[in-house]
Amino acid sequence: MKKSRNTLAKAAILELISQSAVALSHAEIHKANQELCDRVTIYRILDRLVTEDMIHKIATPEGTVKYAACHHHHLDEEHHIHNHVHFSCEKCHSVVCLDSVQPTYTVPPNYLVKEVNFTLSGLCPACI
Repeated sequence: MKKSRNTLAKAAILELISQSAVALSHAEIHKANQELCDRVTIYRILDRLVTEDMIHKIATPEGTVKYAACHHHHLDEEHHIHNHVHFSCEKCHSVVCLDSVQPTYTVPPNYLVKEVNFTLSGLCPACI
């Protein structure tokens, strides 16, 4: 019975993250799913969803890790890179993906970039 409970919890967590307009922290996800599973199970499910490329992690300037759904723009893409910008509001602490903003950067020769994480901070439209 444990497997079906974990599958139910995984589906509920993915749905919660997918439907959220902002990225969610582990604590926010736990608060919304207390009846389904414990904190450790949520960490395992989040790790599995990241590995399965369904969600991605965002480190906020305050050091909190938040999770947002991946937006697969091309169905035939087997793996995509999360090279969009994240915006962290200093007042309400919401974090959103800015998919339409493409960051640019240059690295010295002989460096291989495997992951990009751009987080801008300031005030969101609701807090200005």
